[in-house]
Amino acid sequence: MRTPLPSRPSRTAGAPAAAPGPTPLPLRVYRWSRATAHVLEGLAMTAILFPLVGRNRRRTLSAIWSRRLLRILRIEARVHGQPTAGLAGNMLIVANHVSWLDIFVLNALQPARFIAKSELKRWPLVGRFATNAGTLFIDRARRHDTHKVNRHAAEVLAHGDVIAIFPEGTTTDGRDVLPFHGSLLQPIVDAEGHVQPVAIRYLHHDGGVNDAVAYVGDTSFAQSFWRVTGERRVVVELHVAPLLPARARHRRELSRAAEAAIRRALALPVPDSEPETPGDRPA
Repeated sequence: MRTPLPSRPSRTAGAPAAAPGPTPLPLRVYRWSRATAHVLEGLAMTAILFPLVGRNRRRTLSAIWSRRLLRILRIEARVHGQPTAGLAGNMLIVANHVSWLDIFVLNALQPARFIAKSELKRWPLVGRFATNAGTLFIDRARRHDTHKVNRHAAEVLAHGDVIAIFPEGTTTDGRDVLPFHGSLLQPIVDAEGHVQPVAIRYLHHDGGVNDAVAYVGDTSFAQSFWRVTGERRVVVELHVAPLLPARARHRRELSRAAEAAIRRALALPVPDSEPETPGDRPA
């Protein structure tokens, strides 16, 4: 059984919530320096240690490293619906996408190999870390690339590993969920495993949506990283929905079911049906 994500004690019932003021610049620089040093340690860990240890040990190290990063950045994780025995292998985690932090939030919950857009490779530090950690990169503009990554992912899943994807294809501000593309769910159908929907939401101390964490628009990674370090405290809620069996199901059906589960967890309306997208069409 894995150790649950760290959390802080809740306020005394009825006590007023004090709004935190802006983070002083010296504290912000200190936090930025600590987080940067921690990422560099992670790069060394994935480059030197990962090739020498087995899959289970890599998972443990990834979880420990990710939880420490969340503590450094003052991000409190609240998990709802996590199975007592943890999450099993041969499973595809499907989540909505808000921030680059999503990768580490999910790794703190359940270490996984990610399928990510090829642009992630070019992100400073995070791109190299993701590469060393075994991320499968995909160029969505090249249909052949999707087939290749899907074949590799199906093999990984069939051997009992866990993969995570963000089927929206891009990030949002966290207030809505974009239609899911079903193409990247084909590997779990082939592996006859399970889909695990996980809804992610970043909040302020008062429960409002935290816009500072969203990685959208023309914001660069460096700007986003600096903005996150300026937050006094961030709450990230993860809602783990019931597993969806993938055996003998169409990837489009699974995609819609996962999207509906995540929308319900975030209290968003669930459309009756979604139009077919190019990524959903049978290969």
